[in-house]
Parts: sequence; structure tokens; C-alpha cells
Amino acid sequence: MPEQEVELKEAEANTNEVRPEGLDAAAEAEAIQQAGDEGVSRVELEQAKAELAQLKGERDQLVDRLARLQAEFENARKRAEREKTEFRDFATGNVVEQFLPVLDNFELALKSTGSTEQLRSGVELIVKQMEEALKQLQVTAIPTVGEPFDPRVHEALGQMEREDLPDEHVAEEIRRGYKIRERLLRPAMVRVVSNPKQVNE
Repeated sequence: MPEQEVELKEAEANTNEVRPEGLDAAAEAEAIQQAGDEGVSRVELEQAKAELAQLKGERDQLVDRLARLQAEFENARKRAEREKTEFRDFATGNVVEQFLPVLDNFELALKSTGSTEQLRSGVELIVKQMEEALKQLQVTAIPTVGEPFDPRVHEALGQMEREDLPDEHVAEEIRRGYKIRERLLRPAMVRVVSNPKQVNE
């Protein structure tokens, strides 16, 4: 009997020992047949089985590590979202706190029974208080009347003929504009000078 057939019979006799995981009986028989045809020894089959088990173990470790990393990433994302919300609430609280005294004074003015002139004087004081609160928040009004028209901070709503101001300068402020530091919050609505003398020249 040739040596190859002896090895094949030994492989078939030890089917339970060399059965690769996940193979059905037909596939297993085919693997053993192929191993015998190729002259693969039982020792080599055992080595292949051991390598397969090692690779599966490494795969399982990598899958587990990936699952842990995904969980850590999700936790970090939720924590960052929570901190962002808390910071926004904290910042909003600080801003609102600046305007509570202004609101108190408005309520006092509404309850006042003084004359129209006294009410006007009280409102002017509240406006000054409001401007001071905005100043503490780094919010400043955009200069308008007499300033050169700047489309980056001014929004023109029309023109006015005037000879006492240079052409293309702001003649009238309709709605005040504001900046926070260097960032524009809203442009100032203005009317622009049209000086016929300068245009004709």
C-alpha cells in the first residue's frame, strides 16, 4: 500500500481530532481528502488547527477592543454635549443677571404715578443702566450720524439732501446697530447724505 494512502486512512480514523471548527461533515471529509492528496501530515493539520484557534482568539480580542473603544467614544461625545449645554446655560445666566436690575426699574416705572416728565426722566435713567450692562458685556453701539457710510456696518434706507454734511455720510440714524467686540450683531439702519454742492463739483 503506498505511503500516501496510509496517511489518508490515518487522517480518516482520527476525524474527531482534526475536525476544523465550523465545517460540516462533507466539508470536513473534503478537507481531509485534500490534505491526504497533498501529502499533508497529521502534525501539519494540528499546527494549522492551532494557528486557526490563535487567529480566532486574536480576532475576538480585537472585536472586544473595538466595542470598548466605541463605548468610550460614545461616552466622551455625551459628556462633551452635556458640558456644552451646561456652559451655554451658565453663560446665559450671567447675561440675564446683568439685565434683571433693568427689568426691576421698568416695573417700578410702570407702577409710578408721577408726571410725564418724571416718567421720561426715569426711562432715560433705565436706558443708561441698560447701556452700562451692554458695555460690561463688550457690546457697543455703531457710530452713525456724521460718520462716512460703511456698508459693512450701516444699512441705507434712503438719502437726505443736506449741505451741512459731506456727501455719502450718515445723516440720520433710524435704528441703532451693535457690535460685540469686533463682531457685528446687527447693522445700523440709516439715511445717507446727498450733498448737491459736492455732487455738482
